Amino acid sequence: MSRVINPESSGKERTKLTKTIVKAIRELMVQKEPNKLTKDLAAYISIALMEISKTVDVSVVAWEKRGYWLKADRFRLDWEWTGTLGEQMKDSLLNEDWAGVALLSAKIAQKFSNIQIAQNNRLGEPWHDALGKLSK
Repeated sequence: MSRVINPESSGKERTKLTKTIVKAIRELMVQKEPNKLTKDLAAYISIALMEISKTVDVSVVAWEKRGYWLKADRFRLDWEWTGTLGEQMKDSLLNEDWAGVALLSAKIAQKFSNIQIAQNNRLGEPWHDALGKLSK
């Protein structure tokens, strides 16, 4: 019997989410004034960061089973900011603190400064109706 390979691994999910966050931040920075699109973009960034935070523990389970504790801890430390900034973005959005949203977007953009997105990407615009998903 052959191995079963999961094509939807947490690493691939994390990569896709980081690229869509970068794309959303670029779109958010172009906005002139807060509107529905602005709220959806900020909500999507918040949701995606919290999703990334959830994938971290899934990734380190295999390393911990093999006894790679330092590698697992270092990986957790590298990604622990995602949950915190995701919650802060959510709070800023719900309180309509647009200066806070802009500041957090800049922090997140710095963290993802090495992420490159191809001009002809297939990421789409996953932020449509993100505010409705965040409110649930």
